[in-house]
Amino acid sequence: MVSAGVEKRIGGARFSQYKQPGKELETFKVSLGGANGSSTCRRMLINRVPSAVTGLNGSLSCGRVASARSFSSSADLPPHQEIGMPSLSPTMTEGNIAKWIKKEGDKVSPGEVLCEVETDKATVEMECMEEGYLAKIVQGDGAKEIKVGEVICVTVEEGDIEKFKDYKPSAADAPAAPSESKATPEPAAPKVEEKVPAKAPEPKAPKAEKASRSGDRIFASPLARKLAEDNNVQLSSVKGTGPDGRILKADIEDYLAKGGKSEAFAASGLDYTDIPNAQIRKVTANRLLASKQTIPHYYLTVDTRVDKLIKLRGELNPLQEASGGKKISINDLVIKAAALALRKVPECNSSWMNDFIRQYHNVNINVAVQTEHGLFVPVVRDADKKGLGTIGEEVKQLAQRARDNSLKPQDYEGGTFTVSNLGGPFGIKQFCAIINPPQSAILAIGSAEKRVIPGSADGQYEFGSYMSVTMSCDHRVIDGAIGAEFLKAFKGYIENPTTMLL
Repeated sequence: MVSAGVEKRIGGARFSQYKQPGKELETFKVSLGGANGSSTCRRMLINRVPSAVTGLNGSLSCGRVASARSFSSSADLPPHQEIGMPSLSPTMTEGNIAKWIKKEGDKVSPGEVLCEVETDKATVEMECMEEGYLAKIVQGDGAKEIKVGEVICVTVEEGDIEKFKDYKPSAADAPAAPSESKATPEPAAPKVEEKVPAKAPEPKAPKAEKASRSGDRIFASPLARKLAEDNNVQLSSVKGTGPDGRILKADIEDYLAKGGKSEAFAASGLDYTDIPNAQIRKVTANRLLASKQTIPHYYLTVDTRVDKLIKLRGELNPLQEASGGKKISINDLVIKAAALALRKVPECNSSWMNDFIRQYHNVNINVAVQTEHGLFVPVVRDADKKGLGTIGEEVKQLAQRARDNSLKPQDYEGGTFTVSNLGGPFGIKQFCAIINPPQSAILAIGSAEKRVIPGSADGQYEFGSYMSVTMSCDHRVIDGAIGAEFLKAFKGYIENPTTMLL
């Protein structure tokens, strides 16, 4: 049995183990702010090995949720609970504190919002599940890049709040991070001795600088390379202090602290402003980069005549307004046409899973929405089964929540196909979009333009409105003929839109 006071670290959080027979299970809940947006973890005081936590679109680890009740062995601190940065989405590795709703000393009750957390995809409210008092806020308003599991606040059941005035989490509370000092050094390039003609001796470079470079190669730790890349720092301008002149993360931080980046840009006479990247922009950048590097894209473009589509929209909108609904947009009709085409060609409603291809039975369309916070892709679920009015209403509500940065995980997770429209809002004639993993295709919608086309008789001409549509396909999943079959079905619905109403 584990004696009282022994602590065990699991998944970046500290779990204390106590022999307390007859104790009931405790429940810790992180609310995602939606009807189905909560994850619950049960843990026993005797054995604090966490159970699995089922989230919205997968499973979250209790260790990653990182809330543990830590009973201090110090006489100065009463029993308290350290709340860690929770993992609120499957891709979240760190988060920011947008603002604290509760203040130090406030009483907290189950269901009350503690703070707002900016995740990699949205701003989410974090609720309290146990009654007590907020004794200490470790990470204040605006705190950024807090690792999942890192302590953000401390709560107590009753009184003694003053004892936590100068509280600081111990090093053991921090999530485990790779150690640079103990990292295995990269193997040095083999030395090749060559006979060269004698020449005048050259001035010797500093030892550390010489040792950190072999030819054009610069030796640096992975963390240092990542930090340098994020801050546009040339490794060649940084002097390494590690073994054999190896550049470490601390070297990059010192370089930045001394204004090294500013000096590098100032040398070329550039005036600039550094704009911090929000979590959503960082995640979008990483996912799109991975998409272009790992997915074999190819592109299919088709021109669709939209005169009948425009006419149908003009007939439906007065009926919508008369019934108190909102106007239907061309994009709403495009979403419906894409959903019906996916139902007809389900091979395009699939994902590459390495050992197999997963074909989805639901047609959930993500719609790209650009906001000042970054690019969001909220999802219209079962779009093939919904009417145009319902689709239009959902898209408008989701787009507004995206602009307000208030999307919940259920608003953007679970999509199977994406539509991106730069034609209507921006007048872009044609473009190629990047596939949104793990999906296998994305439809890029261009603007409609009038063209002169041959009439039914020789020498006769007429005007027609055409819209360019480009489909980006994952060649591992969608063969060229399958992609062409989808566009044929999509074009049929666009050019004969009344068939979408059947």
